Amino acid sequence: MRSTSGNVDIAQISDEQLPVAKHKLKGWKHFMGLYAGEHVAATEFVFGATFVALGATMTDILLGLLIGNILAVLSWTLITTPIAVETRLSLYTYLQKIAGDSMTKLYNWANVIIFTVISAAMITVSATAVRFALGIPAQLNWYPTNLAFVGVVCAVGVIVVFVAMYGFNAVSDFSRICAPWLFTMFISGPLVLMPALADAVIGQTFLTSWADFMHIGSTSVWTGVTDSGEPGIGLVEVIGFSWAANTITHFGLIDMAMLRFAKRKRYGLCTSAGMLFGHYIAWISAGIMGAGTAVIVQKSITELDPGDVAFHALGLSGLVIVIVAGWTTANANLYRAGLAAQAIFKDRSRTKTTAVVGMITVAIACFPFVFSKLLPLLTYAGLLVVPVGAIVFAEHVIFPRIGYTRYWAHFQSLTHSTPAVASWGLGLVFGFGLNFLDVISFYYLFIPTWFFTIFVYTALAAKYGAKREYPEEQAEMASFYSKVEVQQQAQADALPDAIEDTSFVSKILKVLSVVSLFVTVALAINTFSFSGNVTGYENNREIFFNVGFACTVIYFFTAYWAMRRQKAFAK
Repeated sequence: MRSTSGNVDIAQISDEQLPVAKHKLKGWKHFMGLYAGEHVAATEFVFGATFVALGATMTDILLGLLIGNILAVLSWTLITTPIAVETRLSLYTYLQKIAGDSMTKLYNWANVIIFTVISAAMITVSATAVRFALGIPAQLNWYPTNLAFVGVVCAVGVIVVFVAMYGFNAVSDFSRICAPWLFTMFISGPLVLMPALADAVIGQTFLTSWADFMHIGSTSVWTGVTDSGEPGIGLVEVIGFSWAANTITHFGLIDMAMLRFAKRKRYGLCTSAGMLFGHYIAWISAGIMGAGTAVIVQKSITELDPGDVAFHALGLSGLVIVIVAGWTTANANLYRAGLAAQAIFKDRSRTKTTAVVGMITVAIACFPFVFSKLLPLLTYAGLLVVPVGAIVFAEHVIFPRIGYTRYWAHFQSLTHSTPAVASWGLGLVFGFGLNFLDVISFYYLFIPTWFFTIFVYTALAAKYGAKREYPEEQAEMASFYSKVEVQQQAQADALPDAIEDTSFVSKILKVLSVVSLFVTVALAINTFSFSGNVTGYENNREIFFNVGFACTVIYFFTAYWAMRRQKAFAK
């Protein structure tokens, strides 16, 4: 049998391969900021336009996105977070214990590729804003056609790589600063462009009722028909789309890497900051902004890139939002890619593996095709990893309830778990087979695939030793983790107590940062509510663009300075 502790020097084991220490756990504010920052992304401009192009109706959007995103929040809260909090391990480390080296390496390589490409897409999206500002031509081919664009991608990408290299705290801090501002921008954008839409649809720059809003949205944004005039997707598809968009992280359990830092299981509800504020409000806002921009520039919404839409909705602040929103999403995904790479190359630190993966990511980001193919990538990536999430769910949640033993493969010293590999393979065949046969909507394929894989893995594991008892090995594992906890407690005791910065200067900085956000929203409301005609609207919009950008500068300056003062004060 495998020795769990033996003579292993705990100090020589990477922190990423051990349970998170108690003193490193995070409160709910960290996760609110983290998920709001990651899921209020530059790609929301793309997804917002996608629903318009797919021909959804306005009613389906308002109701379907709400239901689908609530289901996503519940998936994180009821499936991902309990396993993450109980184990304090990333999925990569947990999988090593139950599936052995061969499947774990294969799976980790798959995740490195998936998250590298997603991060690259985010960097490319951010670069579209800088491209717009510098007058660089739009990149319409699968390869870059302008050397300056490559330079922009490299400059944008370097920041993403450095933030991700510094680990969870850096990713969380960056997102916490950006999240309130991102939310403010996505609220302000539709308010600023709605008068332009109203003038085009009802002949006046102001709305007098909710009926006006519904009429404008149904006529110019979510019309219920595609560009070709065909009937669009319905309520069921909208729900499935919004629920399935993040299956890779909740049903697929990838976000164990993030949520293992949560102090309590209920912090899974903090994902609502990303789903309800991000995917719900931001997708609706992006659709309105895209339609408004299309009216102004006289183009189809499908011909606009994020830089075009954001600039016409928010001015220079719009270019900043595309850059920042791309960064926040790329940071979290590159952090995940670094974790997966570190799980493969255990003799290398996560910082080094993230740096290497980051350089490859930046190189891929230079090729615009990765951005244009992001939507199919996300859907197929979700179906690819859901069976693995089902295997872990079965091992951790179901096995103890039916008398099976967790980590039975680890206790048998197996380097290759046939049940895990076979279940993953059969799950993929089942899921993609359903897709090929077109049995149900693509967006819901992850549900039967998840249940099918759980059943197969449970049945196969029973035949290979999961039903046996391993008292000696379990005792040895418990002893090892007790030693880990003792060492981590010693490390915590050596740290100074955290002290809150309540100085006058820091209070002023925090107040200024909040005020700058309120002023931005107030200017957007002014543009929406007090533009009696086109001339008044154009004047109000110009004021929003200029003062709003000044508020953006003030916000980031004061918020970052306040955060740095708090960190220096706590040392």
